[in-house]
Amino acid sequence: MSVKTFSYEFTGPQWKGKTEFKTGNFINGEFVPGGSGKFIDVYNPTTGKVIAQISEGNAADVDLAVDAAQKAYDTVWGLKTPGFARGKLLIRLAELIEENVDELASLEALDNGKTFAAARNFDVVEAAACLRYYAGWADKIHGKVIETSEEKFGYTRHEPIGVVGQIIPWNFPFLMLAWKLGPALACGNTIVLKPSEFTSLTALRVCTLISAAGFPPGVVNIVLGYGQTVGAAISEHMKIEKVAFTGSTAVGRTIMKAAAGSNLKKVTLELGGKSPNVVFNDADVDQAVKWAAHGIYFNHGQTCCAGSRIYVQSGIYDSFIEKFTAHVKTLSTLVGDPFHPSTFQGPQVSQIQYDRIMHYIESGKSQGATLHLGGERHGTEGYFIQPTVFTDVEPHMKIVQEEIFGPVGVIAKFEDEEDVVRQANDTMYGLAAAVFSRDVGRAISVAHRLQAGTVWVNCVNMLNSQIPFGGFKQSGIGRELGEYALANYTNVKAVHVNIGTNM
Repeated sequence: MSVKTFSYEFTGPQWKGKTEFKTGNFINGEFVPGGSGKFIDVYNPTTGKVIAQISEGNAADVDLAVDAAQKAYDTVWGLKTPGFARGKLLIRLAELIEENVDELASLEALDNGKTFAAARNFDVVEAAACLRYYAGWADKIHGKVIETSEEKFGYTRHEPIGVVGQIIPWNFPFLMLAWKLGPALACGNTIVLKPSEFTSLTALRVCTLISAAGFPPGVVNIVLGYGQTVGAAISEHMKIEKVAFTGSTAVGRTIMKAAAGSNLKKVTLELGGKSPNVVFNDADVDQAVKWAAHGIYFNHGQTCCAGSRIYVQSGIYDSFIEKFTAHVKTLSTLVGDPFHPSTFQGPQVSQIQYDRIMHYIESGKSQGATLHLGGERHGTEGYFIQPTVFTDVEPHMKIVQEEIFGPVGVIAKFEDEEDVVRQANDTMYGLAAAVFSRDVGRAISVAHRLQAGTVWVNCVNMLNSQIPFGGFKQSGIGRELGEYALANYTNVKAVHVNIGTNM
């Protein structure tokens, strides 16, 4: 068995340079072959052609990674490395990411299909910012002294959990890597992480940066492979005390069952959404149109918090439709090569995802919705889909109820606040929502009534490392980002010290 090397020459127009790195599992600070002896093809979604092969890991590889992580936790990390030292390493990793921003953005665009501009100015930059944010927390994770009586000294400690498993998705591969690594490392945990088999290249490239930053071998381990093998092994592993997953609600259920059936490990889940975007009569229509388009078409619609259900009040419905149509037609001319400076939307991530989205488009038509715009393949190669809009939708339709995870939005009319709150909350999801209104009081009132973990007012898809992110209902358990995420990666220990009472 061997480890393959990925080598690629980027020729511009936005970055010219060569990238080269190993594509095996990263265990105990080294790239090693997958235990299966097999490889997984990596496709360029722009062309549909194979560009690389990564090792296919299995449960035995997870065992090796867990052993390495446990040894590192016991000997050089965990309680052995103080918070300020962990913070310095996270800062250095953030700096190395920023020093290699163009290469990492190019890899993300090549592997995922998102535009180079989006990858560079959002994904990679925000990933570095996230790591730097949690570096600041690393020496500020502490408990409290709690008064009981003069005879007893009581206090709490927030201790790392130990070896944690993390499973990240393909829609924001590099950013989700940072969202998972940052708080876990700041708290002192060691990690066994599985990236998506569709988009593993940036995770593998950053392994060399993790080593260069000075993290000891075994602190971060990456096992490549499929969800039903590597993902299942992480979820079921008796020596992994916590698992964090970002992905679909269906897979989240499977992981939760596996975690409960093994050692009852702690679970955090950031799952799907079908987010409502509410536009009132008094909204700035031009701004609402631009934000609504950003809400659904950002990252090609492959966003868990995408504002895929657009509710427009009846007084401005016709005007909104007219302006939204014109705006989306403009975006439709900007679908293409992710490396072209003017491209707004690249391809979907894979043939599987392309087929899934097209199935939903056909479902919308067959159930009687009006295909207002798009709905067709763009170009002749790769996984491109035109920005798509449905109108005349009914609440029972699949395109209204189910997460499509593509550039497909539905627009519905509402009459008043009670009507739209009812429609917006009529979903099993509760990840995000948005409200557009010049009446700040009403906007805030509606924001409080919407069943969602995040509500944007007069904007959409604005994320910050300092602000928690997560869902209500079937959109997840726990929170990413902010101080709240630290709770995912610590155990609270209470210590009672008898200082004066005899039996």
